[in-house]
Amino acid sequence: MDKFLINGGNKLKGEIKVSGAKNVAMKVILAGLLTDKPIFVKNVPLITSVFGTADMVKPLGVKVKVIGDHTLRIQGNGIADYTIPLEFGELYRTATMVMGPLLARSRQAQVPNPGGCRLGKRSIDRHIEGLKAMGAKISYKDGFFYAETSGLHGAKYRFERNSHTGTETLILAAVLAKGETIIENAAQEPEVDDLIRLLNLMGAKVRRTSDRTIVVSGVKKLAGAEIEIMPDRNEVVTFAIGAIASNGDVVIEGTDRYYLKPFLRKLDEVGAFWEPISDSSTRFFFKKKLQSTNLTTLPHPGFMTDWQAPWSVLMTQAIGKSRIHETIYEDRFGYVDELKKMGADIDYYEPQVKDPENFYNFNWLDKDTERLQAVIIKGPTQLHNAVLEVTDLRAGATLVLAAAIASGESVIRGLDHIDRGYEKIEKRLISLGVNIKRIHE
Repeated sequence: MDKFLINGGNKLKGEIKVSGAKNVAMKVILAGLLTDKPIFVKNVPLITSVFGTADMVKPLGVKVKVIGDHTLRIQGNGIADYTIPLEFGELYRTATMVMGPLLARSRQAQVPNPGGCRLGKRSIDRHIEGLKAMGAKISYKDGFFYAETSGLHGAKYRFERNSHTGTETLILAAVLAKGETIIENAAQEPEVDDLIRLLNLMGAKVRRTSDRTIVVSGVKKLAGAEIEIMPDRNEVVTFAIGAIASNGDVVIEGTDRYYLKPFLRKLDEVGAFWEPISDSSTRFFFKKKLQSTNLTTLPHPGFMTDWQAPWSVLMTQAIGKSRIHETIYEDRFGYVDELKKMGADIDYYEPQVKDPENFYNFNWLDKDTERLQAVIIKGPTQLHNAVLEVTDLRAGATLVLAAAIASGESVIRGLDHIDRGYEKIEKRLISLGVNIKRIHE
């Protein structure tokens, strides 16, 4: 297991370009299951989540190869198998997303219960019910979903709760289904639209008729295509917070400010500074003392759940009491105890919510009652060094930022989580002045 050694206290300064979006790169690989023609995808982050998804679809008949600079060639060759091994389900949420393409082309699928970062139970009941509405028969036994169909057909399905992965699962199923599928209360994230953009280039007929309604008219077959995926919004937020929290100054290339509006509004609220440099680059810098604020995570276009962990580090440097209320997942504060090791004044509390079953985006009745949904952070606090354990991807980036602004040398273990979402993060942080080393143990 690798670890990071980080000597903190340096300001992040310089210029950096963000990678392509992880949450698009993993999904476009699955499009190889929908066609036997080649697909070329540019601006792909070379991270373990991408390589793992490529390994997952290989036994199914899809070959994925890195060509050139961060470009993938995805080549399907018919469906060779319909089973995803259990170990892939443990690692990747995309495991269950193959059900739609497999059902559409081979009329059967056997996939494991999904894993990825452990942010709670992450039930896929919404995905399953949507596929059933489209003509699939699905049962569950011994960690696997067994699905079969006499042919997928169009349907009208409304998600009871907004689901990013669920929306993409139904889109991938519907593009080759017979007839028209209407997905209501669909996810609005731009990463979903990037997947739609690729599918339409392949000959699919997918459109948004309103912000949260997607209509898919099934076609008989799809062709190949070429696409460059969008920049990763989560990386932008990571490096921007690193710049501001360290009293630094960083220009980030790959910032689509339209999709960053909730984050930029919060920066304005706390007194952090940012300014456009060009259409695709933005400067983030520290200019004066930060003020505390309260935030609640929400589906897009709200403040993204992936942003709340790094935001907590920024709030340790703000004056006063800040509150973060997590509404998307029931277990997304795995970093809190680690920040406490570093001297952060941060504690859990349970917000008063009138109708939690309908307010939260997860299944409230399945929630572990010991987990609380919000934290309060008192600042400013000078963080100090500690030995830290990473529990999930965004928590990992959060602890790296915390160690970068802390005094002394910190040790961070569990880098496999970070490597799932950030390509060579240590080399990129070194370019901004962070004293960080990867140690192979």
